[in-house]
Amino acid sequence: MIRAVVFDVGETLIDETRIWSRWADRLGVTRFTLMGVLGAMAAADKGYEAAFELIRPGFDLEAELEAWRRDDPGGLRENFDAADLYPDVRPGLAALRAAGHRLIIAGNQPAQAYDALAAMDLPVDSIHTSEGWGVEKPDPEFFAKVAAAAGCDRAEILYVGDRLDRDVLPAKECGLRAALLRRGPWGHLHAARPEAAAADLVADSLLELARRVPELA
Repeated sequence: MIRAVVFDVGETLIDETRIWSRWADRLGVTRFTLMGVLGAMAAADKGYEAAFELIRPGFDLEAELEAWRRDDPGGLRENFDAADLYPDVRPGLAALRAAGHRLIIAGNQPAQAYDALAAMDLPVDSIHTSEGWGVEKPDPEFFAKVAAAAGCDRAEILYVGDRLDRDVLPAKECGLRAALLRRGPWGHLHAARPEAAAADLVADSLLELARRVPELA
């Protein structure tokens, strides 16, 4: 049976629309342009860095972030807050909690994401970031840390994310169960791929996920 459910962050719990919209404004292109390029990179199995490079050749992410912090020190910039939570997150987590599952957040995020998530007062047992752990998905060490945080057998842990390459496939390779959440550009693209059959379940929302977790008993 599933004892612990562990969640990715971006496009799993957090709707990144506002973040990418601010990036478009920062880069000086329309929001439609950036969203379209991001979708193209997702379909080509490339990251958001490739989208930035396509829009602005020679783009230096760290230099741009530092400049953005100087220009807008009080703004959200590349970060998120409670207004970015998908509307099904709180009821979905509450349903899983009521069913007796241990709930954990662990994703590829900068250290400051911890404070943002903690401030939301979500019904979870712990929150972890890749920067805080010093290792990122899909590294097996990340999922070893997930297992340690869950405190149960790996086969009793369900890792939930929106990507095959960073979430479902590496989690399965490390002995965890995995769910693919079909939302966000990667979630929709990856759910249509044959490799999605590796997921223990594919769901469109956290409420659907909560209803279907008993199927994995």
